[in-house]
Amino acid sequence: MAKIVAVANQKGGVGKTTTTINLAASLALADQRILLVDVDPQGNLTSGVGQKGKAAPVGTMYDAMTMAEPTVDPAPYLIGTGVDNMQLIPADRNLTGAEIELVNLPQRESRLRTLLTPLRTAFDYIFIDCPPSLGLLTLNALVAADAVLIPLHCEYFALEGLADLVGTMRRVRATFNPDLEIEGVLLTMFDERTNLGQQVAANVREFFKEKVFRTVIPRNVRLGEAPSHGMPAILYDVKSRGAAAYVALAREVLERSAATAA
Repeated sequence: MAKIVAVANQKGGVGKTTTTINLAASLALADQRILLVDVDPQGNLTSGVGQKGKAAPVGTMYDAMTMAEPTVDPAPYLIGTGVDNMQLIPADRNLTGAEIELVNLPQRESRLRTLLTPLRTAFDYIFIDCPPSLGLLTLNALVAADAVLIPLHCEYFALEGLADLVGTMRRVRATFNPDLEIEGVLLTMFDERTNLGQQVAANVREFFKEKVFRTVIPRNVRLGEAPSHGMPAILYDVKSRGAAAYVALAREVLERSAATAA
């Protein structure tokens, strides 16, 4: 059964999409069956794996989410990514309208869960890339997910956003998804040369303890360049520090999963 992981933080620019793409690709290259789910109207996840403007014959995530009744057959919405073992449900700008249209639709909070549940037996991990907000699309992701992976930029304001996200998760647990947990907090764009970065990292580790990943993602030019070529960093430049960090993160995710199973 696939583990569904929402990659979420309502603060923009913290590395959500970069993390989703590169962690997923690293796991796919380790023979894990991966599904990427783009619920961000910006569609950066879709373009970051080289599928900008692509859609399945039945449409994109917008079409899947806004049917008159919840979609129960998700298979027709899947497309390939060019990476073995990794498929995608794409998104485009139309998804912006879903936030409004969902308001009046039945089961508006659980539509993504209904969509993804039949796919659990076909994949090992399902990663949902969330928009930088706490609207209905992110709520759907939190209701559908087993766990939340929180990328955290090592700066002061990131801590404020983190408190908001944890509060939202608490409300989702109380109302819709009592089993939702934190997969881990990932420190991104880390610069060990700055006192602020080290202080934020220390504060986060003190509060979340073992939930913080040992792996830290450094600032790296290759991580920024890879999406413009429509590929993960591990395929763009496998020797870069960024690619190596996400390979290490994938190894840590698999270790945690094995420890949990044991």
